[in-house]
Formats: sequence, C-alpha cells, structure tokens
Amino acid sequence: MALLDWHGERSPVPGFFDREPAEGEIDVKAVRAYRLGRVRAQMAERGIAACILTDAVNIRYATDTRNMQIFTSRNAPSRYLIVTADKTILYEFTGCMHLADGYETISEVRPAIIASFVAAGEAIAEREKRWAAATAADLRDLVGKGAVIGVERINAGAAAALAAEGFTLVDAQAPVERARAIKSPEEVKCVVASLRATERGVAKLREAIRPGITENQLWSHLFGSVIAEGGDYCETRLLNSGPRTNPWFQETGQRVIGAGELICLDTDVVGCYGYYSDFSRTFFSGPGKPSAKQRDLYKTAYEQVHHNMAILQPGLTFEEYSEKAWSLPKIYEANRYYLSAHGCGMTGEYPYLYHRMDFADAGYEGVVEPGMTLCVEAYIGEEGGKEGVKLEQQVLITETGQELLSRFPFEEALLA
Repeated sequence: MALLDWHGERSPVPGFFDREPAEGEIDVKAVRAYRLGRVRAQMAERGIAACILTDAVNIRYATDTRNMQIFTSRNAPSRYLIVTADKTILYEFTGCMHLADGYETISEVRPAIIASFVAAGEAIAEREKRWAAATAADLRDLVGKGAVIGVERINAGAAAALAAEGFTLVDAQAPVERARAIKSPEEVKCVVASLRATERGVAKLREAIRPGITENQLWSHLFGSVIAEGGDYCETRLLNSGPRTNPWFQETGQRVIGAGELICLDTDVVGCYGYYSDFSRTFFSGPGKPSAKQRDLYKTAYEQVHHNMAILQPGLTFEEYSEKAWSLPKIYEANRYYLSAHGCGMTGEYPYLYHRMDFADAGYEGVVEPGMTLCVEAYIGEEGGKEGVKLEQQVLITETGQELLSRFPFEEALLA
C-alpha cells in the first residue's frame, strides 16, 4: 500500500510547512495577545460592552486557560469568563482557581457560582437567580448599568434572570466566531504543529490496518498518539469500515474489519496548543488490490477536493465559491457531505461554505479572507451503495491564494 508524498516525520525538505515548529519557536504570548485583541475588537465593532463566555474552547481562545473542557461546557455556567475592553475575569470551577496562575491574559480569578441542575437540584431556579445577581453586580462595576452584554450558552433560567437585571443581552457567537476566523502567523505555527503531530498518529493508525482488527482497536492508535504528542482530545470518533462507510457519520465501533474493505477516517483532533487538526483519509484493508469500484469512488472524491481547493482565493464571496465549486454527480447527491468547506481553528468554525444546490436554503453572505484556515471536504457514496470515500484537506488562505497545511498522503493504490 504505497503512499504519495509523505513528509510526516521531521522532513529535511526545506520549508516551514514540512515540519513541526521547534520547541520555543512559537511566541505563545504573542498568540494570546493577538487572540484576546481580536475578541475585544469584534466586541467594540458591535457595541458589546462585555462578553460572558462559557464555551471552554472560546475561553481558551481568549485566555489560553483550560480546565475540563467537555465537562465545563456541558455544565454551564460552571466555569465562565467575563471579557471587557480592559479586563478579563475568570470564574473558575470549585477547587481549580490555581490553574490560571501565570497567565497574563487573566486580570483576576474568582470562584464560579455553579448554576447547573446537577449542582443545585430542584433549587436550580434559586441558584440561577443568585448567579445572575452576582454576575450583574460585577458587570455594573465593570461596564455600568443597562449595558449590552454578549452571552454564550447558559441555562434558559440563568439568561432570563440576567436579563431581568436590566441588561440588553445579545448572542456572543458573532464576535467570537469572527475573531477566531482570522489567524495570525504565530497562530498558523500552532496549527501546523498540531497537524504534524496528528499526521504522525494517523501514520501509526495506517500501519496497524489489517483484516481482523476492530474499528475501535484501530482508532485507538490515533487517540493514544494524540495524547502522547500533547494534544487534548478527538472531538469525534469518525472511523468506519466496509458497509459502515456509507452513509457517512457512523462512529467507530466494535465491528471487525474484513479483507478488501475501505476504511474512512476524519481526524477531528483538538491537538497541540488546542488547535484543530482536521483532515480525512480513506484506506484499503488489503490484502490484494482495491476493486475498480473502490478506485472510482476514491478518484471522484480526490477530484472534488482538489477542484475546490484550486478555486479558493482571497476576496471570493461565499456565493461565488458555491457557484464555482465542483459539480456533484447526481448519483452522489443524496449522501453528500453537508458542507463543501468550513473554517477551522481551535475546532470547526466560521465560515461554512455550502454546495451550490444548498446555498439558497443554507448559505449566507461573506468573503474568503487572508488568514482563514479552511477544510475542503468530500464524501462520495451512492445512496444504497456498498461503500463510500471520505477525503479532506486543510488549507491556509494567503494574500495571493492558499497554502496546503495538511500533508498526510493519499493512497497510490486507490488512485491507480
């Protein structure tokens, strides 16, 4: 099973994007300052005096602090951040206030009031009112009465109680997503470091492929490597084999991989420095050679990805992209991937770029901008078909075009 153009190890080939940045090469403080500045600039543009962030990924984006990301996002508000034009106050989970020590992005750490049902039980309404009253008092001190406050995901009762305190509440998604969309050069180094580490994990996964191994056993090679490389977690479990490759979005399970089957993987790794490493590959389990049908599916997906990568340019509107994007053959429309491309930073993010056929209903206005990192998607599988193929590449939009970031190779045997 030959590979194409693999530079997954620390390559002697010149050029930054062929290797992981060396230790100390990334100015982490510059990354933090840039990101917090982006959030504040977007808030000012929208007249938002303060944002209350509860999404763990967004808290990390704004401050670089992290703590039990999945748990605290689910049990919100249990760890939250208030961002104003000149202060950042982190309300940290019980017993965890020490975790933010040494972060120049944090003005102050205070204990959180945990307003979730599991923490308050049937007294949740009273707890939400207490949370709202305390938060409102802090907001008045910080930005004054009746200010416009951006709010992320919190309980309905907590939001209603905070609104009753006299503030105008707006959604914080817009300023934070628009902030995250444009990466600094130092951020791109973080992205590349995450990708190179994930690519080494995928190489270990690929080496472990054989008939008789379960999907879970195979996927564990990637997950274990991600953790060992200093990554955070895999956001999804999208690895499947044989008939489970069609339709897409079937999570890895205990199925035993058979001979002569396709194996699809979408990495979805929250990796080094908290940055998303998001590319997809399809492999062949062996022994022998892939069938003509398997090769046709693979080559079709390959064509889709590379056509759509080629049209990405700064200044292209989202609608123009949809019009120029690869035309999906009719037989693959029913099982198509729901996006043509999407933003990628610390997780999947703004913007979403849709297929031509979906733009009228789902698309929106916007422009491809330098500094965006985008993932170009392809899933090819017929409705009722035996197997499917998932491929995806991650690119950086530059001032003049785009630069390929994901470097894991494609399968020579499936392109033959």
